[in-house]
Amino acid sequence: MVQTRKTVVSLIGVPTDAGASARGASMGPEALRVAGLRERLEAHGLSVRDTGNLAGPPNPWQPPVDGYRHLAEVAEWNRLTHEAVHAELAAGHLPIMLGGDHCLGIGSISAVARHCREQGRKLRVLWLDAHADFNTSTITPSGNIHGMPVACLCGFGPDELTRIGGHVPAISPKVIRQIGIRSVDEGEKRFVHQQDLEVFDMRYIDEMGMRHAMELALATLDDHTHLHVSFDVDFLDPDIAPGVGTTVPGGPTYREAQLCMEMIADTGRLASLDVVELNPAFDHRNRTAELAVDLIESLFGKSTLMRK
Repeated sequence: MVQTRKTVVSLIGVPTDAGASARGASMGPEALRVAGLRERLEAHGLSVRDTGNLAGPPNPWQPPVDGYRHLAEVAEWNRLTHEAVHAELAAGHLPIMLGGDHCLGIGSISAVARHCREQGRKLRVLWLDAHADFNTSTITPSGNIHGMPVACLCGFGPDELTRIGGHVPAISPKVIRQIGIRSVDEGEKRFVHQQDLEVFDMRYIDEMGMRHAMELALATLDDHTHLHVSFDVDFLDPDIAPGVGTTVPGGPTYREAQLCMEMIADTGRLASLDVVELNPAFDHRNRTAELAVDLIESLFGKSTLMRK
């Protein structure tokens, strides 16, 4: 099952790198547009509206304060993201949040969770990433908030971030499935274990295969489940996707990533999407953006053959 011709997809650009460890992810939304995201989705029969970019505070590029870098700026960008994503969901649209760094998952997913509470729907979040992003101010080695969004969504973080959307925690760790993980800080490992996050790391994928990992990650979805995908481009192996600020060797290959996206599309449940951490400053002739658009197409039903 794939999205129908009546599906309205809303692109929401959020051009900030205030939560990141390197400058440049703020240029990600435009790189995805240059790579033809809107046109490629429209070719699949989707109605696409580009809402443009949100306007928020600049990146001050300052050191951490009390374990957080740029907390005020990150909080404002996430508040803006929350409201924009929630408005599109309330209108019956499928929002694609174009980041920007992965701190923005706080605003986006808290909006999705709010929408699910209002609609009485269950939520499943697939977190495609090289990193667990489950740090807190006390265990972070850097203070960069793009390493904290999952923890904040689960209620572990400052009020400025955990209370976005008005419900603490925004989500339970039980709704998340993390896929492709291969870089977790030492204190973060213990915290992930304590909170019992369901993680399909690269060792699991090496041993069991992407198909088996995705079958488990997608298990028990039903008509009352809203499926959200948070796609950090550093999920991909840097050999095929160099345009990110935090490359980690040993990620999914092109074919593994395609299988991941196609199996998500096969569920017919995709209802919202983040695409984050694309950094054109580290890319080669927009190669990573073009790959990301290719994979997003697969999320919306592109396949080699018509599947039964």
